[in-house]
Amino acid sequence: MNDYRSRILAHVDPAPPTLEVMLGPTAPRGDGDLAPLDWVDRDQRPVLRPAAVLVPVVEYPDQPKVLLTRRSDNLGNHAGQVAFPGGKMDPGELPAQTALREADEEVGLKSAFVEIAGYLDTYETGTGFRIMPVVGFVRPGFTLRIQDAEVAEVFEVPLSFLMNPLNHQRHRATWRGREREYYAMPYNGHYIWGATAGMLKNMYDRIFAAQ
Repeated sequence: MNDYRSRILAHVDPAPPTLEVMLGPTAPRGDGDLAPLDWVDRDQRPVLRPAAVLVPVVEYPDQPKVLLTRRSDNLGNHAGQVAFPGGKMDPGELPAQTALREADEEVGLKSAFVEIAGYLDTYETGTGFRIMPVVGFVRPGFTLRIQDAEVAEVFEVPLSFLMNPLNHQRHRATWRGREREYYAMPYNGHYIWGATAGMLKNMYDRIFAAQ
């Protein structure tokens, strides 16, 4: 992980795709990576909505860590799940603007501490979101302020753990009467899975798979 910064900068996209490309016929990555999205009935799939998340790589002197949240148990969608700070894009927003705004609103991470590194592949969820992961280098020294209505807790995971393919597990579950397979990266009592694990797997594939 000594060269993580240079590797990230060399392999992420320096600019995001247009909204039209984000919402195009297909997404490069998504919940269908391990199983076709036919586990979601076409007549039940919602209209695709653009979203963005911040992948915050906190640059501690000893080792970089990724900041993650656990969503509130009271939320209507994805309650209790591990997630990146992020959410739906407002009209006219660019992905980085959405990611930084949501990080501030959800956990109080101020944009002054974040240097945007670049963009991973668009990720489509079975619930109808096209998500743009925005990788950011975060300077230590920030103070977080958690929005209790949306976030139950914040925790950090070493980047070296998340980018180690030995920790990229494949799990199965039945959802809406159909079996699906998904990535999971359990860490220290936290169950990182689904879209969040899928985006981290994409980060590994793009940046660290070829040593």
